[in-house]
Amino acid sequence: MTSASSAPRARRYRAPTADRSVLIDPPWSIVRELIDENVALRTSTSGRELAGCSIAELSRRAREEIVAAARHYTATYRNVPAQINVDRVFLAGHHPELFHPGVWAKNFALSRLADSTGGTAINLLVDSDTLKRTTIRVPTGSVQRPRIDEIPFDTPGPEIAYEQRTIADRALWNSFGDRVRERLSPLVSDPLIAEFWPRVLERSRHERLIGACFAQARHQLEGDWGLHSLELPQSRVCLLESFTWFAAHLFSEAELFRTVHNQALRRYRRQYHIRSANHPVPELGADDNGIEVPFWLWTDENPRRRRAFVRQRQGAWELADRTGWSCELPERSSDLGRLVERLLELPGRGVKLRSRALATTMFARVFAGELFIHGIGGAKYDELTDAIVRRFYGVEPPGYLVLSATLRLPIDRPAIGNDDLRNVNQRLREIEFHPERFLPESRQAESVTTLPAEPRVVGDLLREKQRLIAEIPTRETARTRCRAIRDINASLQGAMQNERSQTLSQRAEVLQALAAEQVLAGREYSFCLYPASQLRDFLLEICPPSR
Repeated sequence: MTSASSAPRARRYRAPTADRSVLIDPPWSIVRELIDENVALRTSTSGRELAGCSIAELSRRAREEIVAAARHYTATYRNVPAQINVDRVFLAGHHPELFHPGVWAKNFALSRLADSTGGTAINLLVDSDTLKRTTIRVPTGSVQRPRIDEIPFDTPGPEIAYEQRTIADRALWNSFGDRVRERLSPLVSDPLIAEFWPRVLERSRHERLIGACFAQARHQLEGDWGLHSLELPQSRVCLLESFTWFAAHLFSEAELFRTVHNQALRRYRRQYHIRSANHPVPELGADDNGIEVPFWLWTDENPRRRRAFVRQRQGAWELADRTGWSCELPERSSDLGRLVERLLELPGRGVKLRSRALATTMFARVFAGELFIHGIGGAKYDELTDAIVRRFYGVEPPGYLVLSATLRLPIDRPAIGNDDLRNVNQRLREIEFHPERFLPESRQAESVTTLPAEPRVVGDLLREKQRLIAEIPTRETARTRCRAIRDINASLQGAMQNERSQTLSQRAEVLQALAAEQVLAGREYSFCLYPASQLRDFLLEICPPSR
């Protein structure tokens, strides 16, 4: 096979469109080979030094710490295995939200992978991202005229990270499951939310964080369905000593990292013809006030995320944002120990230092695991991560698995598609330009009005059109002939009123059905809107057991 880790990846991933369809790249049958390649890559680069700590040593510490932290966190709400392998760690991650089944599929693949290789599966809850909406989209209405309602689980609030966002309106929160079932009931009679939301409410008696309640209830359900995995919030990963060493090294090389990052980003945008200054990520900035690093900063007093900068002021190095907060850092040197110690002190001062997207997956893929499972969005931006890893660390980045799936809600409805609209539009065109195809001999004695001329017989018009079509036009007669045929077609429209009216009515029905299909066939509805049996059967079959 072509090694996923031996050459830059440049692929345009698209979500699968058919119901119950799956995207897995590379194919599941060769994932073990990809893991072996990643292990070989890590072995070949293990001697690479990061300011006094080798990649091998940092990777060993990262695995031990992340497994221990995940085991400790998961044990607070569900059982964990007595023995856990730290030599084979597989990772995935997503925001702790009520995502759609295509995202949830990664968790099932992660567990299957660990089961088949004797490794440990850890799903990272990216709680450093912000909770942007306090509603989910729920289809309701009838099959013929459905609509989408936004059902709130909490009142809107400031856009802050999941790890800071607590439940604000308990009444709204407690009634969410019932309100969703009521709106969904005309279309889906037995949604998972009937079982899932009581679990969320039970977790909310122990947890105040919205994202944690969602994730822990979902993870408990996974355990009941036979999945074996651990979970860990990314906020806790950022507290680990191994992660702090990773961050400290990046801070100490901030100028180099910014150069590598921005050059790779510009090449990526040129390759994919991207003009947006924010896609897939913004460039890292620099000015007299510091060099931007790929981290967020915020404090308990001001929980809104701010960009992080490393700057030199009066001979000392500082970590700062652009709102006045700063923290003095030890002088940069080949020994990062003092800098790591200073960064480890920040949580005790109410300061949150959190990695942004590229840095999060960079740490996870290069240091923390044998294989990372991405969705489509993550896979797209990690082409950029690969380029940065090659130049910044001087090593080949490990390959990753891309997985997504599409599952439609089980709503019985007429089959409809764009072909139906094309067919009815084609019929309207033929009525206009080829009315003779709809006029049998029995109707050719009819008269049609041809104002300003006298009424004419349909049959005469048809014969005249046939004569004109059979006539070989010359340069002098072509325009006159074309105009004459157009006039005949216009005259015959008087005999086509019923056909046109019926076809326009059919077109309106098709357009309405297509609009309904847009609502009913959406692939991004929350997993809790689906019946449990449909979800379980589909997701457990995505990745077959290894033989």
